[in-house]
Amino acid sequence: MRLNLPMLIAAIILFVVEVIIATKLNHYHFIRAYFGDFLVVILVYCAVKAFWKVEATRLAIGVFVFAVAVELAQLFRVADTLQLTGWARVVVGTSFSFHDILMYAAGCLVIWWLDTRLRNS
Repeated sequence: MRLNLPMLIAAIILFVVEVIIATKLNHYHFIRAYFGDFLVVILVYCAVKAFWKVEATRLAIGVFVFAVAVELAQLFRVADTLQLTGWARVVVGTSFSFHDILMYAAGCLVIWWLDTRLRNS
């Protein structure tokens, strides 16, 4: 375990952006419905990279699989079954969308591409 300060700063900034999207931008459908999903996988990727050295391809695939698992939990109404409330319900989510999975894939591809290009330059 080691601290990667640029990745930590990126994760913190992305977290703040995600909170703003979730709490203040409800009337901007595209941003709320799509861009937030695109950014959330980049946030998770950066948060992991901030503390652990993980190869870019493995991490991008792992983040995508995790995001899809959360989306499938929405399909099977896990939040309702577990009677989640508050932030737990927000994190797990309540509505499945195939478009979310496409945005997760796009976000993972972009952060993987950026990470591999920046590491090789």
